[in-house]
Amino acid sequence: MGTVDSYIWGKGAAHSGLLSISTGTMTQTPNSTCLPGILVRVTSTLNHYQHYLWPVLMVEFLVAVAGNGLVLYRFSSQEQRPWHPAIIFSAQLAVSDFLYALTLPPLVFYFYPPKHWSFGEAACLLERFLFNCNLYSGIFFITCISLNRYIGIVHPFFAHGHVRPKHAWAISLVGWGLVAALAAPTLKFSHLVLPENGTGAHCHVNQTESCTKCLGTAENDHLPAYWVYSLVLAVLGCGLPFLLTLLAYSAICQAILTNPNITRPEKLKVGMLVVGGVVLYAVSYIPYHILLVLNIQARRHWLEHCSSFSNEFQAKAALDISLYLGYQASRVLVPLAICLHPLLYTAVASSLRCSRLCGGPKGGEISLRQISSAKS
Repeated sequence: MGTVDSYIWGKGAAHSGLLSISTGTMTQTPNSTCLPGILVRVTSTLNHYQHYLWPVLMVEFLVAVAGNGLVLYRFSSQEQRPWHPAIIFSAQLAVSDFLYALTLPPLVFYFYPPKHWSFGEAACLLERFLFNCNLYSGIFFITCISLNRYIGIVHPFFAHGHVRPKHAWAISLVGWGLVAALAAPTLKFSHLVLPENGTGAHCHVNQTESCTKCLGTAENDHLPAYWVYSLVLAVLGCGLPFLLTLLAYSAICQAILTNPNITRPEKLKVGMLVVGGVVLYAVSYIPYHILLVLNIQARRHWLEHCSSFSNEFQAKAALDISLYLGYQASRVLVPLAICLHPLLYTAVASSLRCSRLCGGPKGGEISLRQISSAKS
C-alpha cells in the first residue's frame, strides 16, 4: 500500500498530499499554472478522505506482527534442520511480511489528523524504500512458494532428486537483491515537502498547507518518469509473478484432480488452498498496482487542465473521486494480505498443521507416492 495518500497529487503510496507543496509554493508542471488558493482547498478535501486510514492500519499492524511473529517463532523452534525448501520460502515470506508490518506505524502517525510527517528526511526515504522493498519481496516469495509446490506435485521425482535447501537459500538471496533494486528508484522520487515556515509548527487539521509531507510518489515535475516507474512495478513486481503463480496453481490443480489415488477431501483441501492464494493475490496486489498507474495518469491529466479552473468548484468537479477512493481502499487491502499469509502459506509446515483434525501428524499431507503414482 505504500503510503496512503495520493490521487492526482504528489504522493503515491500512502504519503501524499495533493499537488506537492514546496517551500510554501505549489510545485507546477511546465505547462500549467494553478491558482494557489484552489490547490490548498482541493488538497484539504482529499486529505479529509484519509482521516479514516490510520485506525485500519493500526489494526493490520497488530494482526500482522502477531501472526507472522508466531510463524517465525514456530519455524525457528519446532522445524527440524535443515529446513525443507518449502519451509525456507515460507519463512522468508514471514520475515518479509513482518518487516512490512513494521513500516505501518509511521504511516499511522502520519495519517492521524492533521497529516504531518515529523520523523525527518532520512526516515521518510527509509520508510518509502522499506515499504516497497518488503511489498515486492512478499510477492516474490509467494511466487517461489507456488513454483516450489508446482515442482513438488507435478514433477515429484525431479523435486525429490534435485531440489535442495541450498537452492532455496540461494534463490532467496537473489530475490532480496532483485526487490531492493526494484525499490531503489523510490529513494530518488520520495522526499520531504516542507511548509512555508519550514518547521510545521502551525500544522493543523484546518491548515494542512502548514504541515510537512513525505511524498510517496513524486513531485509534479517528475510525474512522467514516475508513471513509467509505476508501469515497471505493475509488470515486473506484480503482473509477471501473478502469471507464474497462476500457471503453477493451474498445473497443480490439473495434476491433483486427474489423479485417482488422491481422495476427494484431499483434492478439496488443495483446491481451497489454491483458490484462496489466487483470490488473495488478485484482491490485494492487482487492484493496488492498476489503481496506482491510473491514479498517476489522472493526476497528470488534472494538472494539464489546472490553469483552466477559475474556482475551486471547477477544480473539485474535475477530480476523479471514485478513482481516488478506490486507490485508497486498495492500499488498505495490501496490508490485509500480510495478515492472512500466515494462514495460507504456512500450511507447508508440519508444526502449523492442525494434525488432530487431519487424523495424525501427517494426516493432511498428500504423499509423494499418491501424487506420482498416476505418472508411472
